[in-house]
Amino acid sequence: MWWMMGENGGHYCSKKSDDLCGSQESDRGFGISRLCCILRGVDLKSILFLLVIVPMCVLGVYIHGLKISYFLRPLWESPPKPFHDIPHYHHENASMESLCKLHGWGIREYPRRVYDAVLFSTEVELLTIRWKELYPYVTQFVLLESNSTFTGLPKPLVFAGHRDEFKFIEPRLSYGSIGGRFKKGEKNPFYEEAYQRVALDQLLRLAGITDDDLLIMSDVDEIPSRHTINLLRWCDDIPKILHLRLKNYLYSFEFPVDDKSWRASVHRYQTGKTKYAHYRQSDVILADSGWHCSFCFRRISEFVFKMKAYSHYDRVRFAHYLNPKRVQRVICSGEDLFDMIPEEYTFKDIIGKMGPIPHSYSAVHLPAYLLENADKYKFLLPGNCLRNEE
Repeated sequence: MWWMMGENGGHYCSKKSDDLCGSQESDRGFGISRLCCILRGVDLKSILFLLVIVPMCVLGVYIHGLKISYFLRPLWESPPKPFHDIPHYHHENASMESLCKLHGWGIREYPRRVYDAVLFSTEVELLTIRWKELYPYVTQFVLLESNSTFTGLPKPLVFAGHRDEFKFIEPRLSYGSIGGRFKKGEKNPFYEEAYQRVALDQLLRLAGITDDDLLIMSDVDEIPSRHTINLLRWCDDIPKILHLRLKNYLYSFEFPVDDKSWRASVHRYQTGKTKYAHYRQSDVILADSGWHCSFCFRRISEFVFKMKAYSHYDRVRFAHYLNPKRVQRVICSGEDLFDMIPEEYTFKDIIGKMGPIPHSYSAVHLPAYLLENADKYKFLLPGNCLRNEE
């Protein structure tokens, strides 16, 4: 044979190949001999490393590279500046004067007007729960929807098709629609998102918002509690921009994540200064101000659509992530749809949140309309993780 294993786990070439090594004849057909010459002095462990271990490492980085990056986040990104938390006091039998005083604020002679403005995609159920929760205290509901997603996928004007279901707010509704500017892949989705938020600014002005009116800036699934909004419209000297700390849920109110949702905010409107946005705009935040229920859909198809449609669509790294059977399994187990590492800034927090979200069997302190219509919205309540296919 042309080669044999050596005593130390390496290899050596035959005498014939040694004689041919470097000769002209070795270049005319003795392939194995040439290979022996090249590999002389290379042990089998090195070959194994090059042919097996390295490809496996490359494949592992390709599959889990994003997870590795997020796990190492504490090494390459510092945590954001902490918010100044304002304690939140509430009891249904306490007077508004007492509640304002507890917060260090005065009481107004009459409440401010309130505008609730949202960008809408497909979340009909959550929009209903949101508007029913806020209805007693909102002066004008402002809604803008587009005929395409942030990622450029075409979509119908869903709200326009369900408008009859929202007759209860029709006299207070300012509705607008807008055409998407880009096709899928042409632009970063955040360009389209920013464009739509600027358009929402214009719609707000048309709706008649004026200085010192309260403006709620939050996504449809970020729902302030009604007593929070009532407090802020009655109390004097509240901050000009106040973020709302919301209880964070995933898939339904069965899976509480934490209380770190902070993007929702309330603004005392200032003409020429207030711009509709969804990022941090101040350092003060009011504790326990509502609920954020992310990916809280009735149908599997809605989960799949949002995974492809929202600004972080790049997290769908493999086609099987969108498989309906996988999506259903993930929903019921409380795992992550995108197989991601928790987005935290310390190894302690990352490790503490790894794995499925623990189930909760509490349905206390949830939106009133949800509980009053539990049969209709049972998919949002504990013990009802199975979703409709379509």
